[in-house]
Amino acid sequence: MSDMTVIKEEDLIESVKDALQYISYYHPMDYIRALGVAYEAEQGPAAKDAIAQILTNSRMCAEGHRPICQDTGIVNVFVRWGMNCRLDTQRSLQEVVDEGVRQAYNHPDNKLRASILADPAFTRRNTRDNTPCVLSVEMVPGDTIDIDVAAKGGGSENKSKFKMMNPSDNIVDWVVEQLPSMGAGWCPPGMLGIGIGGTAEHCMKLAKLSLMEPIDMGQLKQRGAQSDLEQLRIDIFDAVNAQGIGAQGLGGLSTVLDVKILDAPCHAAGKPVAMIPNCAATRHAHFTLDGSGPAYLEPPKLEEYPDVTWQPDAAAKKVDLDNLTPEQVTSWEHGDRLLLSGKMLTGRDAAHKRIHDMLENGEELPVEFKGRAIYYVGPVDPVMGEVVGPAGPTTATRMDKFTEMMLDLGLLAMIGKAERGHDAVEVISRFKVAYLMATGGAAYLVSRAIKGAEVVAFGDLGMEAIYEFEVQDMPVTVAVDAQGNNVHTLAPARWREKIANGQVEPAE
Repeated sequence: MSDMTVIKEEDLIESVKDALQYISYYHPMDYIRALGVAYEAEQGPAAKDAIAQILTNSRMCAEGHRPICQDTGIVNVFVRWGMNCRLDTQRSLQEVVDEGVRQAYNHPDNKLRASILADPAFTRRNTRDNTPCVLSVEMVPGDTIDIDVAAKGGGSENKSKFKMMNPSDNIVDWVVEQLPSMGAGWCPPGMLGIGIGGTAEHCMKLAKLSLMEPIDMGQLKQRGAQSDLEQLRIDIFDAVNAQGIGAQGLGGLSTVLDVKILDAPCHAAGKPVAMIPNCAATRHAHFTLDGSGPAYLEPPKLEEYPDVTWQPDAAAKKVDLDNLTPEQVTSWEHGDRLLLSGKMLTGRDAAHKRIHDMLENGEELPVEFKGRAIYYVGPVDPVMGEVVGPAGPTTATRMDKFTEMMLDLGLLAMIGKAERGHDAVEVISRFKVAYLMATGGAAYLVSRAIKGAEVVAFGDLGMEAIYEFEVQDMPVTVAVDAQGNNVHTLAPARWREKIANGQVEPAE
């Protein structure tokens, strides 16, 4: 046994830590190249602006070593363990990998947001260090350990779909059927990972694992499909982009940049199919350990980034939040670009739930919402003189059930990402207020507009506390106006029609 490869515990910990830090601020270059191509081809002005924000944010994060998105994800680790390797440790593999996660997320120079909650059905206590990760291990022949790490954001993970299909059911039709319920909360443009076969849980794992593969749809379409699975990838890609959903659901040509598929044999009685989207904060990396020390990933070359720098739209309306009036809010029209300055409150799931409980109990609220705007966000902790860490929007639909309660308190505007549900849109139009959308996947860019940040209530909730932000020229789009016009239903429908009528070519 003397020729076994010995993997030191500290080398595995250091490698996991380095990889997770790396993917927090470096996009994979294949994603950036594909997004650059999508930017050049995009004809929807709002979607093109959103892609420009994502690309600009990505470069800023690469230069500043700060997270691409404030949701720094749940960690997925896929290990292919060469059976001629031995881990030199007294701890389980889960514990060793979790130590790497812990050190990565509590890194003093780039602290990442802890989003993992224990006791999920009841107290939902934050574990404070983003552990545990979701670990998958496969034993394979060989003298090395191959590891894929991914950090999967909640917005895209929440849109995972699964169906135990009948053998004759059509997979393309099913994918297209799922799109309306997925909305834009998964922050397109991204990728779709598809798993086919196996059993229910194996099928979902295949879908997740497929997202580790590099983007190559452009090359695939150029050379043509050479197998049924490759043709299925192309068919799903074309069918999804023909829906006109576009970046951030704002209507456009590029909804997905690639579709990945892994399959496995399954029982004759069924055809399990899973779909998991990857968002604009696509984060994954691969490294190999051979016993010679930790693995460090090479930074991408910034000169290879597309030459795209987002600038505020010259036609954007400047808004003073400190003197916001109902008349001003009713004058905004869906699709308008705004630049917000002044003070806003923040709040997301836990804060809204606590406000609800306090009102139910007749307790006085610690903050006044009348005449204010609220931003749905859970920021990253600041480092090195920052006012606040990356602070992009969270999915607004989760706050829909609290919308009437909050508007009753006198709110004039809400800011989040993605669409609102039908009932929330009705409430917004009844109260004659507005829902504004910030770009998901541009968290560091957004945080640069935040000039002041102070916790004003519920400090015990950590990143879910209520802050007061002071902002300067924060870019948003009017997604639902006071008349109830909803850009997330109107714009994709218009682009779907344009694509169907041949007025524009869908994404290649």
